[in-house]
Amino acid sequence: MNEYGENNSRIAIHTVTTRSWKLDVAIRKFKDAGIGGISVWQSFLDDFPLKDSAKMLTESRLKVVSLVRGGFFTGIDGDLRKKSIENNIRMIRQAREINAGMLVLVCGATPGQTLRTSREQILKGIETIIPEAEKNKVKLAVEPLHPVYSDSRSAINTLSQANDIVEKFNSPWLGVALDVYHVWWDPELYVEIERCGRNDHLFAVHLCDWRVPTRDILNDREIMGKGIINIQEIIDKVKRIGYNGMYEIEIFSNEYWSMDTDIFFKMILESVKQYNLN
Repeated sequence: MNEYGENNSRIAIHTVTTRSWKLDVAIRKFKDAGIGGISVWQSFLDDFPLKDSAKMLTESRLKVVSLVRGGFFTGIDGDLRKKSIENNIRMIRQAREINAGMLVLVCGATPGQTLRTSREQILKGIETIIPEAEKNKVKLAVEPLHPVYSDSRSAINTLSQANDIVEKFNSPWLGVALDVYHVWWDPELYVEIERCGRNDHLFAVHLCDWRVPTRDILNDREIMGKGIINIQEIIDKVKRIGYNGMYEIEIFSNEYWSMDTDIFFKMILESVKQYNLN
């Protein structure tokens, strides 16, 4: 165990969590704290030329868990759907360049068309990009979003739906990203986690907490242990099915983003100590 604690080596932090830090600062701060990995949001690749970002990440020896976030396959306009496919292919290639093992997919939903239509477009989009993922050796992780986002962000809202998609394609390059914020409420959650385990489809686990009362459904996530999600129980369940990947911290919060980021970061590190991740 290093001076920061063994748990830190098992976590990765999304750059959007500490969003005031540019990529180079985030890399340095994460490394200094003994963090094991980093998940890079695409916008942070704009801070530097891609080859420089890749070099910084490689030299840091942080595990680049994922590039976030592809998907958004839906749309009434066929040209926009085509552009979405092009963007996903570009992100797969970016993931390869920065040695990220995975691209997380937020699948999309479009007001003005039915959820059924959006889901059909999602299936078509995923089918189209799987060959590119395989070619570049980048895994794709379907992330179900809480049903409250089914209007405009994702028509994939339960772990069951995500599992259905992954099983339909039966590709080793396609799996599931489980974000506790989106799935904690689901009475079938543990059954579906077991289903992930049987098929070896659980690629990622994202951690944060659900604040009560929630003041903003998008940007009011809580630090782990300060909300109502039974995070340790979910961790124990994914461990029992054989999950041995990193636990990614992804917190969107207007309140915490308004704080000094160093203080917020220390609060995150302190919260991680309460969990058994190993």
